[in-house]
Amino acid sequence: MGTLLLKLSGPLQSWGSESRFTERKTRHEPTKSGVIGLLAAALGRRRTEDISDLSLLAFGVRIDQPGHLERDYQTAHTRKYDKSSGRWVFDKTMPLSNRYYLSDAIFVAGFEGDDDLLGVCAHALDHPLFPLYLGRRSCPASDRILLSHERGRHLMQGLREWPWEATSLRQAHSQEPEVELEVLRDQLPDDTGGEMHEVLRDIPLSFSQEYREYSWRTVIHDRVTIANPSFRPDHDPFTAIEEAGQ
Repeated sequence: MGTLLLKLSGPLQSWGSESRFTERKTRHEPTKSGVIGLLAAALGRRRTEDISDLSLLAFGVRIDQPGHLERDYQTAHTRKYDKSSGRWVFDKTMPLSNRYYLSDAIFVAGFEGDDDLLGVCAHALDHPLFPLYLGRRSCPASDRILLSHERGRHLMQGLREWPWEATSLRQAHSQEPEVELEVLRDQLPDDTGGEMHEVLRDIPLSFSQEYREYSWRTVIHDRVTIANPSFRPDHDPFTAIEEAGQ
């Protein structure tokens, strides 16, 4: 048993779980299916290849910096060649679409399971066979994705102990010695912790473009307390006066 931790940060991310047709939504945190897709790409697996070993891994994600929800309103037209003018011109208007993204968000995602498999995944993340994206092809990562791979460590232990990955500016604005971060994780057998349960169709069974298939997972909303490395106590000038008078 081991734990694999990943840093998911970039200008834009998009993690859809219920997107349909012209309305392409995103959740406020990475989905298990989306991050498994990232691992499969790093391993060089084709869409039609088996991913059952990856789907069996326990998954959790810590929201270090929630970012901002952005909407991209897209229009599209077909073109045709106009012989009279000798130019390409717009022809038919395609359906309008709304695509949603998370801007400037940072997450620490983790997997727990077979250590040999996680070791292979860790190596693949630093030497990916296919390009890696944060949900969609238009969303590349802005930092190294692999954080750590440790044997004998449980997922929640890793998410509880790993340092806060928010930007230094956000850490400085916190002005608190510790911060409380939300964690969304798989429900494990005999697991009764957490504040809220949610059921999502988010376990990938097949990424085939002809027949994508997903199963259901129960998600537990939890919280962890992390030290703020940028915290500096307020300066009190009377402290120096009192020390000088002693």
